[in-house]
Amino acid sequence: MPRYQPPFTLTSEIVSLIAAVAEQVGRLSAQSGSGMDLRLRRINRIRTVTGSLAIEGNTLSEEQITAILDGKQVLAPPRELQEARNALAVYEQLHAWDGLSEADLLAAHRMLMQGLLDVPGTYRSGGAGVMAGDKVLHMAPPASRVPTLMTQLFGWLQNSQEHRLIASSVFHYEFEFIHPFADGNGRMGRLWQTLLLSRWQPAFAWLPVESLVHREQAAYYEAINASTHASDCAPFIRFMLGCIHKALLDITPQDAPQDAPQVVRLLKALGDNSLSREALQQALGLSDRKSFRQAYLAPALSAGLVEMTLPDKPNSRQQKYRLTSKGRSWLRVHKEHD
Repeated sequence: MPRYQPPFTLTSEIVSLIAAVAEQVGRLSAQSGSGMDLRLRRINRIRTVTGSLAIEGNTLSEEQITAILDGKQVLAPPRELQEARNALAVYEQLHAWDGLSEADLLAAHRMLMQGLLDVPGTYRSGGAGVMAGDKVLHMAPPASRVPTLMTQLFGWLQNSQEHRLIASSVFHYEFEFIHPFADGNGRMGRLWQTLLLSRWQPAFAWLPVESLVHREQAAYYEAINASTHASDCAPFIRFMLGCIHKALLDITPQDAPQDAPQVVRLLKALGDNSLSREALQQALGLSDRKSFRQAYLAPALSAGLVEMTLPDKPNSRQQKYRLTSKGRSWLRVHKEHD
């Protein structure tokens, strides 16, 4: 029987993204494993779990996920708490799973869906599809075909000579197409791509790609649908590589002047607030508008640490500024380090 070959095309854009990701990975790998790095990894792991669960409708915030991780009591729907505890446990065991093992995928699903499904860790026995309200976005193959399709997919993965960025994205798409489980397919697909990438570069074990996928959730599903309609998963590969590249840019210190004292002061002045330029200058004790913009605001905006509340109206009198998720993460780490 001929070996299964998922259909995909390597476009020039995909090749360029691979090179861009590889460059950022090289910069990230050059960082030392300092204590501050460990705190940043913890924050990114929390962002990863929060983002992946949010895509599936879980409403827990990063602060609540942090409290659960710290063993504190959190008031929330029991199912959402169970989803969070399970996801944290699975990501904690990421180093123990073999991304090329179908048995390990079933074991990971068992842990991820414990207490949420009657028989977690087993392939579905009924039909499945992806819905958007009353609209059917995708009808998965019949349950009787799932074991064979999954065995073929793992067979391809084990023998693939493709770059791990490509192979992991193809696996992720094919996994979602097959939709092998009654529930938890989205979480497992994203988890398994993270696992496969972490075996290529360990930094991917804590890179918060899921938070970016959550931010671009509509585009995520559009990429899946476009790949299905084209019978070619290039659109999904392109989307995932774009998310990976953005996530790497977010956590690579060399790409942001976040150690500049002016930027540090600006981030601390903003905190959890949304402030106008005038309010920020007053909080910082600055009277020169041009100096404030050049030395404080412009570097923070270009680094992605601060964003406008009205990005489509940059000169609006109602314009205010607030921290991005990257800025909030940096500020939390900085406070702990202080």
